Amino acid sequence: MTARSSTTPVRDGNFPGMGLGMALNRVSTNTLAGMMEALAGNPHDGKAELPELATSLGMEADRILEIGETLQLMRFAELEGRTIRLTPVARRYAHAEVDERKQIFAQQLLAFVPLATHIRRVLDDRTSHQAPARRFRDELEDFMSEEYAEETLSTVTNWGRYGEVFAYHEDSDQFSLEDPA
Repeated sequence: MTARSSTTPVRDGNFPGMGLGMALNRVSTNTLAGMMEALAGNPHDGKAELPELATSLGMEADRILEIGETLQLMRFAELEGRTIRLTPVARRYAHAEVDERKQIFAQQLLAFVPLATHIRRVLDDRTSHQAPARRFRDELEDFMSEEYAEETLSTVTNWGRYGEVFAYHEDSDQFSLEDPA
């Protein structure tokens, strides 16, 4: 048995399938915000048992877990056993105004969701600041089924639009850095 070197990097979190090919749960930004608000308020004060939270919100336990996992992925919450606890950034988000919420969400999205970072990097690198969505679907299909690739891209698109990280134009199926509206 060998001891771990003190220079060995430690992963921040333990997320299976981390990286560009990570399948994302279909959870809306409104649902994420609602969960953070519910947890930040009374009677939870930032911490709750998942089964009790599911009951109080009238949601299925599996759905609460999906939302909790998404909050954990973006470092808005920590899951430990049956307990969910908001992080300081989530508490700030829950009490912020709309523009600040979008900024916080964008920071967390780009820091912890590799696909969002990849899309933004491609857009930043291109002189036109545009890229076809098909490119990203094809890349995702190297890691997952066509159905999961579509769902994952749809989810990150909605999150990116909310955080104003990038725009998506349905008529041309293109991502860009600017919304032509």
